[in-house]
Amino acid sequence: MVKNPDEIKIMQEANQIVAEVLVMLQNMVEPGVSTWDLDRAAEDLCRKRKAVPAFKGYRGFPGSLCVSVNEEVVHGIPSRKRKLKKGDIISVDFGTHYKGYYGDSAITIPVDKIDSTKKKLLEVTAESLDQAIEKVVPGNRISDISVAVQKHVETNGFSVVRQFVGHGIGTSLHEGPEIPNFIQNEPSPRLMEGMVLAIEPMVNVGTFKVKVLRDGWTVITADKKPSAHFEHSIAVTADGPLILSSRANFVG
Repeated sequence: MVKNPDEIKIMQEANQIVAEVLVMLQNMVEPGVSTWDLDRAAEDLCRKRKAVPAFKGYRGFPGSLCVSVNEEVVHGIPSRKRKLKKGDIISVDFGTHYKGYYGDSAITIPVDKIDSTKKKLLEVTAESLDQAIEKVVPGNRISDISVAVQKHVETNGFSVVRQFVGHGIGTSLHEGPEIPNFIQNEPSPRLMEGMVLAIEPMVNVGTFKVKVLRDGWTVITADKKPSAHFEHSIAVTADGPLILSSRANFVG
């Protein structure tokens, strides 16, 4: 699962396409926009950049973009009928397949003005990802990432989803090792230079418990309280974490 510098360079290109798509979606999100509109725009820009949407058709998933609104945690299906409303939050998760390698990243976006609870949820979830990324150095363990996320989330009164975890990424969308956002009492792999990890805290306002809807994809919180999701793909390097999906080139 260890990549050489040339492979990491291609993965950075794949992830920069993802980053560009997410920034475009951030600028598109407003009341009245449908999740289908977002999906179409994401796929169009991806293909314009000579990449293929990674999620479309993956295990039968019908969309290019996972769009999860409010109490939806992950894997929401784009729909012409689902139009965003002021006060919503929407997680957009996008992946690319480019030159044989995958990119994967996610952000949760406020729709116009949101209430203070949702605002804090987004801040804490994004911060937990930042704190996890700081642990991505050779010699640390996957469990160091898990501890960083869970500690920050629970200190702020929220809960960490247990049923879904981060993952390695490379020539497959999901590679080992699994990256839980919570502490597990079992041996944890050590990080090695050249590993690439997709770290993705999923954080709920209420219970950590979730359930899957009848569509077989959409995951919602068991108590129907809001959830947020942020994700980056990061390479382990001797110089520290390299955020392959950084959006810095496309904002500000």
